[in-house]
This record gives sequence, C-alpha cells and structure tokens, in this order.
Amino acid sequence: MASETAEGTTLEVLRRLESGPRGLTETEAASRLADSGENTLPDRRTPSWPRRCVRALRDPFTAVLLCLGLASAVVASWGTAVVILALVAVSCVLRASGEHRADRSLAALRELVAGTATVLRRPDAQEPPEPREVPVAELVPGDVLRLGPGDLVPADLRLLRARGLAVYQGALTGESAPVAKRVVDEDDPDEPHLCFQGSTVASGSATAVVVATGAATRFAAARRVPDTPQEGGAFDRSVHGISWVLIRFMLLTPPLVLMANATLRDRGLETLPFAVAVAVGLTPEMLPVIVTTCLARGAALLARAHAVIVKRLPALHDLGAVDVLCVDKTGTLTQDRPVVERALDPAGRDDPEVLRWAAVGAWWTLQLAELPAPDALDEALLEAAGPVGEKYDGVDAVPFDPVRRTATAVVRGDLGQHTVVVTGAAEAVLERCATAPGERERLLALAAREADAGLRVLAVATAGRTAGAGTADARGLAFRGLVTFRDALAPTAANALRELADRGVTVKVLTGDHPATAARACRDLGLDPGEVRTAAQLVDAPGETATVVARCTPEDKARVVAALRAAGHTVGFLGDGVNDVAALRAADVGIAPRSAVGVARESADVVLAEKDLTAIGHAITAGRHASGNIASYLRVTLSSNLGNVVAMLAAGLLLPFLPMLPAQVLAQNLCFDAAQLAFAHDRPGAAVLRGPAVLRPRSFLRFAVGFGMLNALADLATFAVLALALDGPDAVDDEAVFHSAWFTENLLTQAAVMLLLRTGRVGAAGRAPGPVGLASAGLAVVGLLLPPSPLGSALGMTALPAAYYLLPAVVLGLYALVLAAARHRRRQP
Repeated sequence: MASETAEGTTLEVLRRLESGPRGLTETEAASRLADSGENTLPDRRTPSWPRRCVRALRDPFTAVLLCLGLASAVVASWGTAVVILALVAVSCVLRASGEHRADRSLAALRELVAGTATVLRRPDAQEPPEPREVPVAELVPGDVLRLGPGDLVPADLRLLRARGLAVYQGALTGESAPVAKRVVDEDDPDEPHLCFQGSTVASGSATAVVVATGAATRFAAARRVPDTPQEGGAFDRSVHGISWVLIRFMLLTPPLVLMANATLRDRGLETLPFAVAVAVGLTPEMLPVIVTTCLARGAALLARAHAVIVKRLPALHDLGAVDVLCVDKTGTLTQDRPVVERALDPAGRDDPEVLRWAAVGAWWTLQLAELPAPDALDEALLEAAGPVGEKYDGVDAVPFDPVRRTATAVVRGDLGQHTVVVTGAAEAVLERCATAPGERERLLALAAREADAGLRVLAVATAGRTAGAGTADARGLAFRGLVTFRDALAPTAANALRELADRGVTVKVLTGDHPATAARACRDLGLDPGEVRTAAQLVDAPGETATVVARCTPEDKARVVAALRAAGHTVGFLGDGVNDVAALRAADVGIAPRSAVGVARESADVVLAEKDLTAIGHAITAGRHASGNIASYLRVTLSSNLGNVVAMLAAGLLLPFLPMLPAQVLAQNLCFDAAQLAFAHDRPGAAVLRGPAVLRPRSFLRFAVGFGMLNALADLATFAVLALALDGPDAVDDEAVFHSAWFTENLLTQAAVMLLLRTGRVGAAGRAPGPVGLASAGLAVVGLLLPPSPLGSALGMTALPAAYYLLPAVVLGLYALVLAAARHRRRQP
C-alpha cells in the first residue's frame, strides 16, 4: 500500500524505492514496468449475453411462467406451453438487451484518471535528467514527477519539494476546500507529505516521487471493498412480494379445481388441462415483458433527452419510488468556488475600502508570486472588486503560506513610501496588528460570529513601509477589516429542490463541511436545515429526522443511508468520490455524475451527464411514469384475472360441462395480454408524479381482491342473464353458445377494466385516444367478431343469437358505472 511504502524519512523512502531526486533511467523504468505492470485500474468485466439471459430467469415472474410452461408441456397442452415459453424468451432477451445497451452507453462515458504526466527520466546513469511527458499507464514506483496547478495526481506520491502546494482531494476524503501539502521528513498522521491518485492540484507546484501505482494505490483500494450482502431495491422487494403470493395461488388452484370436479362432477384427470389453464389465467404472463419494455423505454428516453444513463433497469422504478434523496453540498447545492458576501470595517459596518485593499493584495500576489493561477479566494476577490490592483505598481509579494496562514503584497506609493497589504486568517493577521487592549479579542469575536453564520472569513490589514523594508514578516499593521465569503450556489439547485419537494422527495444533505457552512447554503436555497446534526450526534438517531448532517466521514454517510432504508424509506444517494462508494452501494439507487471517479461510476445505478439536481428530477419523473404504467398493468390484470378465475371455478361447479375450454382460455389470455402491451406506451396522469411510486404488494392484492370480486359478480350476473334469456336450441346448456357468450363478455369486461382502472389522464374533448384507448377498442372488437369467425369455429365457438347483445349489455353498463364509482372512492395502490 502507498502508506506502507511512504513510511519513514524522505531519504529512507528513496532508498527503499532505489531511486533519487534525479529520477530513474529509461532502462530502470522499463524493467519496473515489466515487473509491476501498468499504472491502470483493473477493469471489471461485464456479463456476457448468455449470462445476462440466465440471470433474467431468476426474476420471480419469469420463473413462474417457466414453471407453468413446463407444466403445460407435461400435460401435452402444447399451444399453452409454446406461448408461455415464447414469452419467457422474449422477456429474457428484452431485459438482457436493455442492460447491454446501458453498459455500452456507460463505456462511452468512461474517462481516464489522467492522460500524461511530467516525469524526470535519464537516458542512462551518467546523463542529467530531462523532463518529458509520458503516458500515465507507464509510471512506475520510483519515478520523479513534477506537478503544477490543474494537474491530476496520477499515482500515490511522496513530496520531495513543494511551494504553495494545495490539492483538492475530495474524491478521497470528501473535503470541499483545498488541502495544504508540504514536505516533512517524518511521519505525520495527517499525511501532509503525501498526494494520492484521484486528487487535483489546486495551486502551487511540487516535485514528488511515485510510491504506488495501479492496484496498490488508495484510489484502487475502494475496489477491493467487499460487496456486503443486502436486500434488493424497492422494485425487487415489491415484485418478490407480489410474486410469492401469486405462486401460492398458482400452486393451490390446480389441486382445488381437480378435487372439486372429482367430488361434485365426477370429473378427474380430464380437467387437468383446464386446471393448468386457470392457473395460467391467474398469473400476469406479460409482466416481465411490460416491466422490461416500460423501463427500457424510460431509460432510452432519459439517455436521449437528458444524457442520463440507467445501468440497471429496475433502478428506474426505484428512482420513481425514492422518497429520500441524500446529497453532498459541494458541487450539488453549491459550486466549487466562493463568492464575496460582505466587506466589513472593524466596527462591523459595510466598507468597500476593505474589499479594495484585499483585491489589491490578490492582484499583485498573482502577478509577482510564482503561482500561475489564483486560488479560489483570490478569484472571488478579483471578480467582486475588478482589476483595482492595476492602479498601483507592485514591488513584491509572498503567496499564502499554510504555516503563516497569510499572504503579503507590497505596492509602491509616493515619495519612497510603500504600502504592505496582508490578508489571511483572522488570528494570524491580528497577531501582526497594533491593537488597543481588548480590541484583538473583540475583532476575533466579530470574525467568529461571521464564521458561525456559515461564512468564510478573510482578515485584511495594511501598513506603510519605506522602500527596501522586509515583506514576509511585517508587523505593526493597521487592521482594515474582514471580507466574508459564501459558497456560490448552483444556479439550478433552488428550483430543483422545490420541484423535488413538490414530488414528495425529502432532500438530506450529508457533507464533510462545517455545520454552519452547510446550514447557510441550505437557507440560501430555501431549504430549511432545521437542527443541523453532526455525524457524532447520530449514534442513537442515525439521520431520519435530520435534514443536514455535517462532519460526515464515508462510513457515516453509508450508516445514515442504511438507517433510512431500515426505517422504510426508498433512498437515493448522489456521490462522486471514492469516499462515496459505500453509501452508493448502501442506497436503493446510487447516482453518480459522469465526472465522478471511475469506482463511483461503476458502483452507481444511474450516471448523470452533470452533477445537477435537475437531472435527478427528470430521472425521478421518468421512473414514476414507468412505474405508473407498470402499476396500471398490475391493477388491471390482477383484478381481471382473479375475477375470471373465481367466476370460472364457480361456473365449473354449477355447469355440467367446463365453463371454457383450455384453448379458449388461452386465446382469451393472448388477446388480453396483447392489448395490455399498450400500457408500456401510455402516459400516466399528473397524479403519478406527486408522490413516490411504490408497488406495495398488500395494497395491490387488496385492490385485486376487491375489484376481482366485483368482476366475478359481473361474470356471474351475465351467466344468470344467459340462463334466463336463452331457451330452445340456444339454451344455456348449449356448450358452444355458452363458451362463445362468456368469451365475448370476458373480453368486453376486460376492455372496460383497462380504461377505468388505468393510471391515465381524463380524456379531454377532441383529444385523440391514447394507446390504451385504442387497445381497449381493439379488444372489444375481437370479442365481438372472433366467435362467429372461422378461427372461432376452430376454437369450439359459434355465432351468438341477437338476444345475447341486449340484456348482457345492460349488465356490462351497470358494471362499468359501479366500477367507475368504486375506483373514485378507493385510493389506487
């Protein structure tokens, strides 16, 4: 590991690496590259097509269909077996192709940690070292690198020389501010002498030796974190719950049918195909296809319209079910830069002169120091005050030093007088100021008050100096005042937070920043932070009631996410660093931006083009649309199928013949299933977006039982009407007439159910019918025209007498009115 290799003094580390300040020779580098391998992270293999298809068979509904297909083949019901097994194959191919397409899109978004690095290499041992650009993959332990502002750290490094070096290492530690790095000759638990792969140089320059590459870096260590077993996401839990209830019904139905017919009608094994057909009728055969089609369409639209890649199709439903979204502050609610809030004089009043002198110091520090780019605070000062430093002539400058915690600039004045401008931490600047007794404590309290309000504070002091006087250690300064900074808000964050709140999503902020800083950003965006908690305060109440959790370590984030899931929430987590990997895996839906480190992208279920809450809002909307269509299918098919099965069982016990032949049951199921494919293309109403789209098994089953019994009553009422209305050669004991009448009535009833129980929009006058409306009309037409057709004759059906279409039509009309009224009174699951 990098920490083990980097232990000891600088000289000991170089000896252990068999290197030196002059770097390696070309021969040594080539030999080490052959021994240690390329400086790349091992890429995870994606599943093959056969593996994806086999994995799709583990889906509970697909497994149920497979069992029913095999059972149909055992009893020689070949038509049923072929159709069911074909549905299984289509479902597996659709799911595998959707996941393959998502993986292929993600592969196109992958970015390398760095392209090239500046390395000191020697042609041979006698030649002087020369800086040259080499591919990052060719770096080896012992190489000596040069770093500058904006460079990505391509391996784990030990500093040999550094000047004003600060790095962003939030991808590893979660810290939003640059971390100062310096050369130390002994081990320090804070590791200021080490830079790690995945970091970015914010300012300064350095020379460093490579101590670890490839899989030995800390960046790669996160890949070796074992995946902890956990229950699936919200979609998997819901589908498993519904599936196992249906499996129990499916296993009980054939024995019950056989026993009842054997006892009451003296019909035994000859009713076995009918019993299997009834079991098939109870199962939502098209669910795998509907689910995969809905999710694949939603994922494709997201990728095309908003550049959001859904890597795991069920994650799209889980997005729709999210009711808690955990995010970081930096880069999500705020940008990675500060902006000036106020400039205060020593009395705490607004004073633009304080800002002007701070900007003069920043300007000439940039011009005269060796830093090629300003740090974030300098950029904010110059943006707020403009190029005021151009009015002066700069003499000297000393950039910010993390030890002194000040920066100093000297500008030329009149008659040999110069002005020294010192900026930095309030404590460090006040130590150099001439203040009255008690004044220093008052000014420190003023700075602390601003810091407690969530602002970053920069103290400003000036002094007159004669030409040639020292610069770095100027004393006797006059305290000018304070400049305060706040984090620049993400431009779309406020609107996105409001939209998420309107959709019933609670946003929680998990950040490593100071509590006051996080609370200030939330208030500025209109998000009530409530009582800000730190991670140390969440031992007993891990985050369910806290809106903002500050001082979070990676383990704290994962703990909060797991606790929220344990409390019954469906949790999404947005993260982009190695420190976020544990929380990404603990969430129902892990979300990462395209700019995230590779291991975070691979751990995520959803990848965004940008780290933007608006994109998450689009993804949640797409998830709820897909979930609404799936819910419509489940609601319609479960209630209709259950009603038909109950009616068939009752009629089977009352009639001297089977109420419907197995082939007719299969034909009815095929027509109904084909019509229900329209749900994959439906657009649910606005009500679907107002809350999390969760498929609750108990709620669905209660709904199915209630409306299924209503459907069964309609079927039995139609049976009674047939018994009363038909006589003579068309009497109800005519098997062909009864089968044909019930076939037509069932399809008409199912067409009405599709329209009335869907999660759709109320059609406006003049609006063209949607896909579900067209499919319902087509289903009704098939129900009316199939029995008298040649295909109907082949299925054992016949043309119906004219009298059939009168009284049963009244029954169907009454059923539709009762169904509509019951739907409005009952909350849909």
